[in-house]
Amino acid sequence: MKRMIIFCMLFFCSTMVLTATSPRTLKYRQIHQKIEQLETMVKDKDAEFLHTPENPVEGCLYTAVTCFKKGIQKLQPVSSQENAKFTKAIRIVSKLTYRDPGEQCESTCESYEKKTPKEFLKGFANLMQ
Repeated sequence: MKRMIIFCMLFFCSTMVLTATSPRTLKYRQIHQKIEQLETMVKDKDAEFLHTPENPVEGCLYTAVTCFKKGIQKLQPVSSQENAKFTKAIRIVSKLTYRDPGEQCESTCESYEKKTPKEFLKGFANLMQ
């Protein structure tokens, strides 16, 4: 009987470990949610157009993430009423880290096409997925 209980406990624990989501995945999911929230709060009319990386090649992911992090700081809220939520979302998204693989990327932020803030955020969300 003891063996059966121990086996069941071991089976249950190993199942829980296998189904647990990694902290990195949770962080990326949280950042993705904040980007989607920002899409509804961001000022799109009379706003500065931002360089928006699209479909960056594998060696240029670090450059793309850096461009998005710089662009995030230039976004503005639609109304001052949403300023606190907006600032919190910006802070969370700005914490995104991506290690520089050391590869040389030929494209720079300025080489990407400029788009509206909402299109910028959609591009960022696509990169996060």
